[in-house]
Amino acid sequence: MSDLFRNKYRIPSNRLRGWNYAANGHYFITMVTAGRNMLFGNLKNGEMVLNDIGRIVYDEFFRSFEMRAELFLGEFVLMPNHLHAIVILDKTQCLSMNSDADNCGNARPVETHGRASLQRQPKSISSFVAGFKSATTNSIDDWIDSNNIPIPKFNRNNPLWQSNYNDRIIRDYPEYQRISDYIVNNPMKWEDDEYI
Repeated sequence: MSDLFRNKYRIPSNRLRGWNYAANGHYFITMVTAGRNMLFGNLKNGEMVLNDIGRIVYDEFFRSFEMRAELFLGEFVLMPNHLHAIVILDKTQCLSMNSDADNCGNARPVETHGRASLQRQPKSISSFVAGFKSATTNSIDDWIDSNNIPIPKFNRNNPLWQSNYNDRIIRDYPEYQRISDYIVNNPMKWEDDEYI
């Protein structure tokens, strides 16, 4: 396998070998803006103050859970250049709450900015992240257009998000509690954050 992709070095996958990321579980997810650009607002006295772009991202994140019956949200925080969340994937709840098979996980392509159609495992963490990133990029670009904001739109040459994301499978309650505390306290510990 080549060490380069699009003339950039490949980063080894941080995914757990052999784990099915469409399996029920609790996942700690981190998504970071491209270049770690501070796009979503500022911290003031340990609290996040969202700007217009931050409000769009915040709203799209919660809309993702309204659209997906198999996903549930634990803790969540949106920071100036990243977000942390505990995402709970539970397809048994999806099946018991919804008799519509299409809304509960049949295989279908996930659209990515209208440029390419990727076959992703449905109702998986990666399909959730891809859909969310695409939705935020499109919504922000629509906001730029509708408000005649003199900033460049986001695209392949000017991405909103880093191409990958971090995920960690949460294996037990003490780990869940530790990660939950980390997310809740993230705004108060901004100066120590690794994503600055």
